[in-house]
Amino acid sequence: MNTDKTELLHKELTYKIRGCFFDIRKQYGPGQKEVIYHRILKEKLEASGLKTEPEKRIKIKSQDTGKNLGMYQPDFVIEDKILIEVKSSKVTSVADEKQLYYYLRNSKYEVGLLVNFSTPKLLIKRIIYTNDRKPYLMTS
Repeated sequence: MNTDKTELLHKELTYKIRGCFFDIRKQYGPGQKEVIYHRILKEKLEASGLKTEPEKRIKIKSQDTGKNLGMYQPDFVIEDKILIEVKSSKVTSVADEKQLYYYLRNSKYEVGLLVNFSTPKLLIKRIIYTNDRKPYLMTS
């Protein structure tokens, strides 16, 4: 974990991913189906040389017992460091943000990017939940 609070977590990786988002919006514009943006993003990320795991299953464990409670499945896990949730709707809801927040809160991942390609202006929201705030985190 990065203990220097002045430095952004995974700064260079985030910058590279955001570049892919902007390229997609510029090339394809808003209004495509979400599945199309998924496919385009996978191509762009891989072309950028990034290790991309679409819909990777993340185990969620009990904070009390360590037992497996279920799975989360974010749209992408990049370089085993950043989660991405892709949306394609005219508005981004609080529920969309909370979904990514819960993924971060209950996993080893600390950085998440929510991208909505169909809002009037490309929406990219960076959500952070650092592991030092997860004393219950158990490695598996």
